[in-house]
Amino acid sequence: MKTIVVVPCYNESKRLRQDDFLHYVEQNGDVAFLFANDGSRDNTLEVLQELTAKHERLLMLDIQPNGGKAEAVRKGMLYAAGQYKPDYIAFWDADLATPLDEIEPMAEWCDRGYDVVTGLRLMRLGAKVKRKTARHYLGRCFATVASMMLKLPVYDTQCGSKLFRREVVETIFQEQFITRWLFDVELLARYKQHYGVEKATQKIYEYPLFQWEDIDGSQLKSRDFFKAPLELMKIGRRYKNKD
Repeated sequence: MKTIVVVPCYNESKRLRQDDFLHYVEQNGDVAFLFANDGSRDNTLEVLQELTAKHERLLMLDIQPNGGKAEAVRKGMLYAAGQYKPDYIAFWDADLATPLDEIEPMAEWCDRGYDVVTGLRLMRLGAKVKRKTARHYLGRCFATVASMMLKLPVYDTQCGSKLFRREVVETIFQEQFITRWLFDVELLARYKQHYGVEKATQKIYEYPLFQWEDIDGSQLKSRDFFKAPLELMKIGRRYKNKD
């Protein structure tokens, strides 16, 4: 398998679009999905067991107890790297706010030599990027501060679709995250600290998504944005710039 996509799942039994995942693997032989059940309290585990029985490239990792999205992503990424050794490993929100059709275009940028490809939710002519107004402006304020802190020209840190070379996963996902909500920013900070600022500016690519849409029922609420300053401070202290 060229690419494994980790899908963290917590109480997703009613929102998981099973047919979309099944259809995608049937049409794309180089991609597999690893569903990381994060100690769900509904019947998500049973739903995933039924789904993964339908195709050999629909895989599952049951994580108990619930540890939060960041830890589910981390464990899923490391499991995929160690167990299956694909070229690339991604994580993707279960609600498919980012359509599955964006996986292959993102992987193509890794084919071109990038280490990390992260989705960019840029509202523009010709694209179908739909964001709720309040979340859009809160996100822009946050991303500006995160960019200043990281000293990297990143526009969108929090998009739930990111793809990595396996070697990078094996390096920057080893340790548990120090933040619960901002592990996306922490990953970029880890990459920069480990590989250096020059490589970070050359080997991380923000891929402008053609389609993205806010999906109702997200576990992340707008009020969680107000926890961001403290978590950014934690990241800033832990991953001090070496440039």
